[in-house]
Amino acid sequence: MHATSTVQAADSPVATSAPPTSDSKTFSRAFADIKAGFRARELWGHLGWQDIKQRYRRSVIGPFWITISQAVIALGLGLLYSQLFHSPIQVFLPYLSTGFILWGFISGCLSEGMETFIANEGLIKQLPAPLSVYMLRTVWRQTLLLAHNMIVYVVVLVIFFSALDNPYSLGSKDGLCTGNLFCHPGLSWNILLAIPGFLLLALNAGWVTLLLGIISTRFRDIPQVINSLIQLLFYGTPIVWPVDQLLGGGAREGISWVLPIIQLNPLYHFMQVVRAPLLGQSFTPGNWIVVACITIVGWALALVAMRNYRARVSYWV
Repeated sequence: MHATSTVQAADSPVATSAPPTSDSKTFSRAFADIKAGFRARELWGHLGWQDIKQRYRRSVIGPFWITISQAVIALGLGLLYSQLFHSPIQVFLPYLSTGFILWGFISGCLSEGMETFIANEGLIKQLPAPLSVYMLRTVWRQTLLLAHNMIVYVVVLVIFFSALDNPYSLGSKDGLCTGNLFCHPGLSWNILLAIPGFLLLALNAGWVTLLLGIISTRFRDIPQVINSLIQLLFYGTPIVWPVDQLLGGGAREGISWVLPIIQLNPLYHFMQVVRAPLLGQSFTPGNWIVVACITIVGWALALVAMRNYRARVSYWV
C-alpha cells in the first residue's frame, strides 16, 4: 500500500492572483471629486453664506459693515494718495477703490485658501463630502464679500461718471488728456468684459485654494511664509499707485525701466482684466493671454496635487 500525501510539493507551481490595484491616485478620481463638489452647490453655498452671517451676528446692518469699512478706507487713502501722486481725485478715487475691492478678493482667496482644509477639520473628519466642496466654500465666501464691496464701486461710478465717460489720464493734475500724456479711452461697452475677467479670476482662485490648501495642510509653515509675501505683493502690484505715471510724459517717466518688472507680476494682469473694463481703461490682449496661460498651468498643478494627495488630507488635518 502506498501512502498518499496531501501536501503539495514545494517546487510545484502555485496559482497566484495579482494584488488589486488602487484607483485612488488617478485623474479620474480627481475630476470626479471636483464634479461632485460642483453638484453639491447647496452645501457649499449654504456654508459660505453662513460664514458671512456668523461673522456679523447680532450686528444691526450685518454684512454691510464690509461695504462701509471699504468705503472709508478708499475715501481716506484716495484723498491722501491723490495728492502724493499728483492725480485728480475724480479719476484716482475710482482707480483706488476698484483696486482695493479686487485686492480684497485676491488676498482673501490666498490667505483663507491656505487654511481652507485646516479650518474645516471637523467637517472633513465627520462629513463624507468631496474635498472640492471646501474650496468652493472659500471662493464663494470671498465672492459674497466682493459683491458687498462692489456697492462702493457703483456709488463712486455714479459720482464720477462724467470724468470717466471721456478720455482721461491719471498722469495729469486735472485728469485731461493733453500733450503726450498716456490716456485711457473712457467708459464704453467694454465694461461687460469685466464679467469674463472676474470668472477667470474666480477660476484661478479655485486652483490656488486647492493647491495651497493641500500644501499648507501637510506643511504648516507655508501659511506663515505666504502671509508674509502677501503684503509685499500688495506694494508690488499697481493698486494704490498708477502705472500711467511711468508712461508718456507722466510724473515718473524717468523710472519707466520698472515696467518690464511690473509685467512679470501675474497679479498685475489679473487686476487689469477686471479693473480696466470697469474704469474704461486701456488694456492689451497680452493681459488676457497671460491670465489664460496661468489658469491652464495652475489647474494642471492642482489636478496633480488632487490626484496624488487628495486621500491624505483627512489624515493631515
